Amino acid sequence: MSKQPKSSVSSTNASTTPATRPAAASRGTTASRPVSVVTQEQIAVRAYEIFIARGQQDGRDLEDWLQAESELRLGRQ
Repeated sequence: MSKQPKSSVSSTNASTTPATRPAAASRGTTASRPVSVVTQEQIAVRAYEIFIARGQQDGRDLEDWLQAESELRLGRQ
């Protein structure tokens, strides 16, 4: 049995693998603003603070959560 060269197959596959695609950072999407890592615990604490400041009104938990997440990611409170 003769062996077929694998170089043509592997060079074709190498150009289409996800590893060769440009990363998001190289496209400049994160260079314009710093990415802040915010934990769910931090969001929960801030959402609770918003809930307290709003007079502990029920039914707006999602709104409080989204506001807290936005504030923390933008670095303001």
